[in-house]
Amino acid sequence: MAAEFTPEERAALAPYFTNLDGPVFALVNLPEVVKGALFARYSRSPKSLRRLFLDEFLTAGGLGEAATRGAAWRLGETGTKRAAELYERVFVEYGDDSVAQLGGVHLACEGASNILTKVLEWGRLMAYLEQSTRYIPYDDRPGGRYRYHVPDEVEGALRARYVATLDRAFDTYRAWLPRMRAFYEAKYPRDPAEAESVYRMTIRAKALDTLRGMLPAATTSNVGIYGTGQAYEQLLLRMRAHPLAEVRAYADLMLTELRRVIPAFLTRVDLPERGGVWSRYLAETRAATQEVAARLLDDGAPEPREEVTLTDFDPDGEVKVVAA
Repeated sequence: MAAEFTPEERAALAPYFTNLDGPVFALVNLPEVVKGALFARYSRSPKSLRRLFLDEFLTAGGLGEAATRGAAWRLGETGTKRAAELYERVFVEYGDDSVAQLGGVHLACEGASNILTKVLEWGRLMAYLEQSTRYIPYDDRPGGRYRYHVPDEVEGALRARYVATLDRAFDTYRAWLPRMRAFYEAKYPRDPAEAESVYRMTIRAKALDTLRGMLPAATTSNVGIYGTGQAYEQLLLRMRAHPLAEVRAYADLMLTELRRVIPAFLTRVDLPERGGVWSRYLAETRAATQEVAARLLDDGAPEPREEVTLTDFDPDGEVKVVAA
């Protein structure tokens, strides 16, 4: 492999690959669209990935033209444009969705209600990190208001009642935080060998963990997401069909920002004949299912049952686990 490239080619490749000699290497310093397109071509070419990159992405016309013109080695707009055109053909026209798995984005969604965070985190083919109510107190009032979402669907007198109710819930949470800290300080006195800062953080975490059940579903949080283009497309199609205005509004915001990074992956989301049809299908299916469920089940009364019924257990289970 070391003999595959000339010294000039090695110099050109060095900024974009973690090594130039071994069979395993990573891509660096490249736009997501280029990395994805490069792998898409990889599956249809007998060339090695680094050779493919040199020949088709790094210069306007490959090595021959670059040598003739004495052009500098660089990715530039030509490689990026070629990547976008490749996606247009393979992804949109051919319908080869697998290429949309080849590029990913880290996306931050801030000020999301607890309901929205669950919508965002429903697709398990993505990675998430949510602001934790176990470690962050919600007793502050940025801008004069507690951190909760007021849905656009709530209007008039109901809106005023909603705000008053949530303010009261947060007031109660705020009042109980110092009391809960004092309770745990009395229950768990600090060991002299333990650092004061560590002890304070531990006590605060216990208090927050105890009280976070008081926070309503409207409580807002921040969510960090990492996912592929394909995963984002599926997420946005579902969000655009969601009955809650907050979810649909975030779908529009997310699509705008994702198109700044991986536009080729998300071409179909808002095309009326592609993503539009899909989102309408999801919305119509939900509505039809709700109608059928209401018609068939509303008059039915559930049988009296215990909340939990133990049907079987292994009396030696704990011993077996410990032995294993």
